[in-house]
Amino acid sequence: MELFSPDFWSALLAIVIIDLVLAGDNAIVIGLAARNLPKENQKKVIFWGTVGAIVIRAVATLAVVWLLKIPGLLLAGGLILLYIAYKLMIEEKDHDIEAQNNVWAAIRTIIIADAVMGLDNVLAVAGAAHGDFLLVVIGLLISVPIVVWGSTLFLKLMEKYPFIITIGAAVLAWTASKMIVGEKFMKPYFENDFVKYGFELFIIIVVVGLGLLKKKKTAEKKTAENLNEKTPSKNEV
Repeated sequence: MELFSPDFWSALLAIVIIDLVLAGDNAIVIGLAARNLPKENQKKVIFWGTVGAIVIRAVATLAVVWLLKIPGLLLAGGLILLYIAYKLMIEEKDHDIEAQNNVWAAIRTIIIADAVMGLDNVLAVAGAAHGDFLLVVIGLLISVPIVVWGSTLFLKLMEKYPFIITIGAAVLAWTASKMIVGEKFMKPYFENDFVKYGFELFIIIVVVGLGLLKKKKTAEKKTAENLNEKTPSKNEV
């Protein structure tokens, strides 16, 4: 990919959005793991826990970028990413992280939790990078400081404005569609630009549409359950 070309900038923007949406709750994990420590140790834990998490994530992402060059894995990765995009829209986050009293135990908890939670992020960023290692590094350099120092604010914004999550899911779906289209043995089917971009748009609409439909059904179910709980039964009357 040519440096600073429109494709470069669009891919970089996609990486930053993916990092913010998928890794936005990692600072909550950091805070929860360090909350029982004295204040003078909390900064140390946050710093070293974040450094360790970044190193592991960067290495994992670069490894996945290389692995996606193997025939067939780009298609598989795209399909997995479609599920991740859908799951992002419908799932409710649960941060059940045990607080630690020991500095190194807290650091270890942060690194392990981030590694587990970051699997979807690694795959998404690797797909958006299109094999460009420089994009991965620049994307991390831009998004990690935002995630670490501003993700609490970002999380509040996502709760207040749910459309931000929808935008993130759409970017993930777009990234997944580009991975599928970019698979070598799939390229003959997408030589026509109309078919190629039409497919990418179709994938985005399907993922976002299914996600919104599922959320609507879940909300209606919860409303119905709440009404049933408030309505007294015949035996109670």
